[in-house]
Amino acid sequence: MGDPAKKFEGAGGTPGGVGEFLLGLVLTIAGGYLLLSNVQVHTSGWRLFGLANGFGISLIPLMLGIGVLFFNGRSVLGWLLAGGGMVVIIVGVIAQMDIYFHTTSLFHTLLMLGMLAAGLGLVARSLRPHRSSSDG
Repeated sequence: MGDPAKKFEGAGGTPGGVGEFLLGLVLTIAGGYLLLSNVQVHTSGWRLFGLANGFGISLIPLMLGIGVLFFNGRSVLGWLLAGGGMVVIIVGVIAQMDIYFHTTSLFHTLLMLGMLAAGLGLVARSLRPHRSSSDG
């Protein structure tokens, strides 16, 4: 397989930094989880081309595209209609989202953001080469 005499390499193929990487990864995941669990997402009414309830209209190209693809799976028009319809639906859903941050204390907010920043910093630092104790 590989050279058995080859020395173990750490995070990012550099010597050392595995402990920093793992701690940074844990902090990043914990901080990101706490931050994202305090965000609430709502959608407002769907509007398409000024129509108050445009979601049904956005399904028409998708349905036509699927129908054409079932008739001829190699139809470029079918793939364009189906793909375009999916893109319109996904963009419409994302465009209608309202994102709110839950009311929380300053301490918890700083803790979440601090853990996220510290974790990302440790992960980045772990990818740099470290001096080993034998380097002197």
